[in-house]
Formats: sequence, structure tokens, C-alpha cells
Amino acid sequence: MKTLVELLARALVDEPDAVDVREVEDGDLLVVELRVAAGDVGKVIGRQGRTVNAMRTLLHAASIKTQRRVQLEVIDEGDAAPNGAGA
Repeated sequence: MKTLVELLARALVDEPDAVDVREVEDGDLLVVELRVAAGDVGKVIGRQGRTVNAMRTLLHAASIKTQRRVQLEVIDEGDAAPNGAGA
């Protein structure tokens, strides 16, 4: 799953070297975290989320073979507030 997401993301963004994909297992759920450069987040998400939803559909189709639930999360570190900060 990691390879699939990485391949798709690198094809979409302007800075393919900044693409970082991590897999986090949570019971029967596999969470795939995708991080890209700040300027490329919109390209990965697409208009009204169409691009990221298409990637999620592909992941779902690929996960049927492994019989595991897969969730794709695009991590936008630009919005993250430091620990304890924010309202």
C-alpha cells in the first residue's frame, strides 16, 4: 500500500523528493499517512477532494486482496499547532 500511495503522490506533486509515506497499524486497520511539501498539499487533495478520494478508492480496491481496512490520511503539518498551543 505504501508503494502505491508513494507512486501516485510523486506523480502529482512538484517536489517528489518531499513525499513521505508511513504505514501505521491499528488492529485490523492500516493507516497510510501521506506527507508532502506545503505547496503540494492542494495538488494531492484536488478540487473538492476528488484526487484524494480517487486515491482512497484505489487503496480500497487494493486492500480487498489483503482483506484489511485501509485509511489514507494527508498530513498537513503547516496547520499543526505546537503542543498545548491553539484554541
